[in-house]
Amino acid sequence: MRADRARFLEANLSAIPDYVYAFDRERRFAYANPAMLGLFNLSSVEMMGKTFLDLGYPADLARLLDGHIDRIFADGIKVEDEVFHRTPSGHAAYFDYLWAPVWGEDGTVELVVGVSRDTSERRAMEEALRRSEARLRAATELVGIGIYSWDPATGALDWDERLRAMWGLAAEAPVDMTVYESGIHPDDLPRVREAIVACADPAGDGRYNVEYRVVGREDGETRHIATAGQTTFADDRPVSFIGAAIDVTGQRRAEAVIRASEAQFQSFAANSRNLIWIGDPKARRIIYRSAAFEQIWGIPAEDAANDLSEWIKDVHPDDRSQVEHALATVAAGEVSQFEYRLIRPGDGSIRWLRDTSFPIFDDAGTVSRIGGIVEDVTQEDLRHVYVVSTEPMEARKLANVVRGFGFRARIFESAAAFLDMAAVLTPGCVIVDLRSGRDAGLSVPRELKARVITLPTIALDAAEADVTTAVAAMKAGALDYIVAGEDASFPAALAGSIAECQGAARTTGRDESAAARIARLTPREREVMVGLVDGGTNKVIGQKLGISPRTVELHRAQVMNRLDARSLTELLQIAIAAGIVPSPDESRATRRST
Repeated sequence: MRADRARFLEANLSAIPDYVYAFDRERRFAYANPAMLGLFNLSSVEMMGKTFLDLGYPADLARLLDGHIDRIFADGIKVEDEVFHRTPSGHAAYFDYLWAPVWGEDGTVELVVGVSRDTSERRAMEEALRRSEARLRAATELVGIGIYSWDPATGALDWDERLRAMWGLAAEAPVDMTVYESGIHPDDLPRVREAIVACADPAGDGRYNVEYRVVGREDGETRHIATAGQTTFADDRPVSFIGAAIDVTGQRRAEAVIRASEAQFQSFAANSRNLIWIGDPKARRIIYRSAAFEQIWGIPAEDAANDLSEWIKDVHPDDRSQVEHALATVAAGEVSQFEYRLIRPGDGSIRWLRDTSFPIFDDAGTVSRIGGIVEDVTQEDLRHVYVVSTEPMEARKLANVVRGFGFRARIFESAAAFLDMAAVLTPGCVIVDLRSGRDAGLSVPRELKARVITLPTIALDAAEADVTTAVAAMKAGALDYIVAGEDASFPAALAGSIAECQGAARTTGRDESAAARIARLTPREREVMVGLVDGGTNKVIGQKLGISPRTVELHRAQVMNRLDARSLTELLQIAIAAGIVPSPDESRATRRST
């Protein structure tokens, strides 16, 4: 009987690739197919009749398995389980097994037959899948991605809660193609349908990548959705699709705001008479110029040098040093306003420019860019004339004559009204009509001189006025004195006087008065100069003004350059000549100039 049973098992079970074996009632191996023998590296003779303990199984595992065998012999049941085992040959793995009874002719269980399979690879794949799914869930939650699938054959959709929320749906709301398409903005739906058809075409790559607007079904909110997916094909037909979607509404709105802001800036820059520029201080390059560049420089922007070392060659040689210092100040984080002369590369003419430059900080608080607004003040220096007269009719006559010469005329009805505005007026010259009031008229040049306001004055008087009035006008500070007459020589005399005044208004050199030169300093430069007059060091001045000693040094160099001072002593002489004296501070006696 035993030989017949062995032949039966060998004939029916030896070809099975899994591990196949049988036990008798003593829980001993009665059969093992070649795969099982190879697992233990034993021959059939060596393995037959052995128990689990005999084969080196751990005691706990042997008791578990022996218990299964006993139950099967006793109850005739099947047992299915999975265990981890390391065989004597060194093979360690998870094994799942199915054991069942073999019934004898007498109706009793004659053998227990088992089949085992190495499940280590499957378990590793399942564990990898679980980790992958966990990472995917974490990623989708982190960036707000919604996951979905689509059955191209049936049209069935499977959405997660996040995707439903993008459509303004409840977490458990049913979804189908009708719900999907009804949420898409009507203007975008044709494009979406085309993308779906394309991704389901076996002739293509199956990729789906499209962005569209969704109008929430329940909340009515419009959202921008970006989605991508991949179709799987079998036998030249689409069989499945998996995709991901993300709500990019915030990003698109931010981009729209930026575009609107850029459009406003471009519109402003394109229509402004002033030049707007942006530069990279680290690379020392100009990266943007507005349309006004061509009008001021006389050449197209694309022909201009972008390298600052080349660009500055267009600056008048006497002004290059102060421009370099000013730009260094801006790169250090300070706002700076400075004037310089430009030698236009197009025609060689000289233009006077006023540049207000400022630092542009990045998110880390570092100066990543510098910018500026450049105003051409050449025309302002030459074309403005201010008429001061209490006689409206005479004022209008004078203004018409002045405009006939090509100048811009502005009328002030009194000396007081003019002096109230003098400090903020564009550079030009002043015609004071002494015929309507000598004392008030002569107060104009006196006050301009006292306030250090560079607006040259022409005193206009009646033909019958005597020489003492002319002397008084010149002593008051008038640059010229002319009399109004009915003859044809008066307009020519007035034009000559205006031209002389305009030339005086624009002269800038070492022969200027100290006060006039100091008047050209920016407020910050004047503060640094006052600190130097008080005997402060760079560190002390910086602490007082809330700036770094390095920035003080840059401003100091700018002051020296603008005042044409070759030394600190000469700078102090210029300041004292302009009426700026050390402050009555006893502590300054302990400070030294640097």
